[in-house]
Amino acid sequence: MMAHDSQRITENNLIDGYSRKQDLLESILAKENIARAVKRVKRNKGASGIDDMEVTEIDDYIEKNWVTLSEEILSGKYKPQAVRRVEIPKEEKGKVRKLGIPTVIDRVIQQAIAQVLSPVFEKQFDDKSFGFRPKRSAHDALKVCQKNITEGYRYVVDMDLEKYFDTVNHSKLIQLLGESIKDGRVISLIHKYLNAGVIILHKFEETRVGTPQGGPLSPLLSNIYLNELDKELRKRGHRFVRYADDLMIFCKSRKSAERTLKNIRPFIEEKLFLKMNREKTVVSDIRGVKFLGYAFYDVKGEGRLRVHPKSIVKMKKRVKELTNRSNGWGNEYRRTKLNEYIRGWVNYFKLADVKTYLSGFDKTFRRRLRMVYWKQWKKIRTKFKYLRKLGISKHKAWEYANTRKGYWRIANSPVLSQSLSNRFLKGIGYIFFYDYYLKVTVN
Repeated sequence: MMAHDSQRITENNLIDGYSRKQDLLESILAKENIARAVKRVKRNKGASGIDDMEVTEIDDYIEKNWVTLSEEILSGKYKPQAVRRVEIPKEEKGKVRKLGIPTVIDRVIQQAIAQVLSPVFEKQFDDKSFGFRPKRSAHDALKVCQKNITEGYRYVVDMDLEKYFDTVNHSKLIQLLGESIKDGRVISLIHKYLNAGVIILHKFEETRVGTPQGGPLSPLLSNIYLNELDKELRKRGHRFVRYADDLMIFCKSRKSAERTLKNIRPFIEEKLFLKMNREKTVVSDIRGVKFLGYAFYDVKGEGRLRVHPKSIVKMKKRVKELTNRSNGWGNEYRRTKLNEYIRGWVNYFKLADVKTYLSGFDKTFRRRLRMVYWKQWKKIRTKFKYLRKLGISKHKAWEYANTRKGYWRIANSPVLSQSLSNRFLKGIGYIFFYDYYLKVTVN
């Protein structure tokens, strides 16, 4: 890192070093662009920053203060506020993802910058980079992975960049921005956002490295930085797929993959000043890696996708939470939340060969739904009433209404399978994983 310090670029010499005749900043602050940014920030909602301003207040604030605010930005006097640190638990026990939540007004300005700069840098980005880019998705990245496997690239370098967003070198990033942006005022403004600092437990901390996740500008800056790695991989002739900081390099043999890892490491650590996680960066055949929640395998040489076991565990845990019989939710709210989750999950994992698994899992899912209703009925007379209403004979209804068997066991009984049948559950609005998968599948 020290080797690069001698090239450190300051805000002052940025402004002196680039022509002020460029009108990029004026384009960012144009009324139409700001209106688009406000609309996007409002649509994304999100928590308030350190000033406690809510997204719903932004229109009124812009109307009253935009003239003064834009003049401050144009004159270089504007100073972004620090971001509020929020920690989101990761799947790994005890680990967290650090997010930085900017104030709503800073989110608007960052969004306005991103809207103008994205078309500039999109022309430079590699076509094997997919994260946080327009008209590109995780599915596109996964299809390229499939293609690589089918064409014989069955070994991968599964790259893990340790705390990537927290370790981006500001000087290197500013240098890369300066190669394409000729309005020094814009780079100065971005530099201020990078150095805005964070508030952690009411205490201010400086940010001399990193691009805090949580702001609209961070994904673009991330791609600008890692585009240097894309260019290097392309120059060396490697097949790769990158989604944000998740990177897979495909090779035809284990030996080739090991050599690739050894040779690319110095570039990552010495040229980009990033750290590779030595434990999580692995060389493996395609069956031993997880990428974007998916796993890979092949059938007669054809690359195929399945849901990674960890993603299955996560899904089962979430369904269990949503069907918790003690959470006090009403049936309509629970149904809405479950249907939203099922649609989202299936639409994301629809590329996977998961039809057989979902057919079996739906049986467990429906059993949990029946358990919820059985507990809601509580009293003997209520259970008897509903069982009779749902077509169970008087004798059987009374027998089961008085049973002392546990909820989970009763949920699997013939009586509940008959009364709260699959058709009944569908009729009151529930959707099931398997049915929805068949509806949207592209396999």
